[in-house]
Amino acid sequence: MSVIPLYTSKGEAEAFLDYPHLFNRSGEWIGWVLPDRDVYSVLGYYVGYLTDDRRILRKRMNFERKPRLEVPPPPPHRISLPASVPLAPLMREINTTETDVLLEEPDRLHTLDVGELREDMD
Repeated sequence: MSVIPLYTSKGEAEAFLDYPHLFNRSGEWIGWVLPDRDVYSVLGYYVGYLTDDRRILRKRMNFERKPRLEVPPPPPHRISLPASVPLAPLMREINTTETDVLLEEPDRLHTLDVGELREDMD
């Protein structure tokens, strides 16, 4: 399977999907996608959902809390990113109840060694 770029609403490729794993622009693992398109961080927290236009969106006020999931094993290695990525597809406007995670809340998808929600070291 090929690597699929994920875009911000500004059309910039900020993440890459090698199903089910998500990677940042450095090729480091930052999360995963479930078959129903829900996106989770490397710590098992719900981040948002993957849209048909290859963005990760999230409801601004989500009263339904999704449970923290058990984290799957990390991918065996970083991915090799493509030298160039296609232009972003035409995207629908997002409404005021949604937010673009990669554009407005990129810290929700971080590597295992950073992020404010990581486990404390003993």
